[in-house]
Amino acid sequence: MPNVNYTCFLFIFDKILILKVTFLGTGTSQGVPVIGCNCEVCSSGDVRNNRLRTSVLIEVNNKTILIDAGPDFRQQMLREKVKKLDAILFTHEHKDHIGGLDDVRAFNFINQAPMDIYAEPRVQNALRNEYSYVFADKKYPGVPQLRLHNITEHPFQVFNITIIPIRVMHYRLPILGYRIGDFSYITDANYIADEELQKIFGTKHLVLNALRREKHISHFSLDEAIEIVNACAPQKAYITHISHHLGLHEKVSETLPRNVTLAYDGLNIEFT
Repeated sequence: MPNVNYTCFLFIFDKILILKVTFLGTGTSQGVPVIGCNCEVCSSGDVRNNRLRTSVLIEVNNKTILIDAGPDFRQQMLREKVKKLDAILFTHEHKDHIGGLDDVRAFNFINQAPMDIYAEPRVQNALRNEYSYVFADKKYPGVPQLRLHNITEHPFQVFNITIIPIRVMHYRLPILGYRIGDFSYITDANYIADEELQKIFGTKHLVLNALRREKHISHFSLDEAIEIVNACAPQKAYITHISHHLGLHEKVSETLPRNVTLAYDGLNIEFT
């Protein structure tokens, strides 16, 4: 854990009316249970140990924003009975974060408009390659309709809602977390530079990835995630992107600090 420079960062946030967060998925790239695995987590009857690929739905100021649309996107939308989706933010281009984008077609029909997509140019290039038929000169009828928006490390607006990108490292791949008001979301990270960590300071609700207890090449371990939580001191922290190696939800929860909880699929948090 690097030494943290507590130089004051001042951000002017929009007035957030109500912010509701739904954890659509809290698992790793393989999900939990893992195909062919008979460990106690994958065999558990506790639904909190069943984890789809990581994603969250954010409802703020009468807008609904999704962070990442992985391969379980359709299942997640149906499970949570989502009828409205206004925009999608992408953290990075790995398949477990972009693999369900084709099913945005349903919201094209509902909205009668293209879906607004916010991503870095590198991620947009990956989308163009993965979904080449969406961007073809002669499109097949019924393909998804997307409206791409370039983002960088600088704050940007989505429907007059300020989004602050947080640059983190996923091994050697630079990806983005996001802060909206007093809510910060980081997934697939194993390093956050001091200047980026400062963007999280003052957040009340922090979501952070922790793959397992042992150190990993591209994800925080549970102890490393708790170090970040201690440095940022949110009122509440939620652990996501959890593998079956971390252990049973109930047993792991008993070992956590009071302000840290394991997220699980379907968990809702709401605050102003």
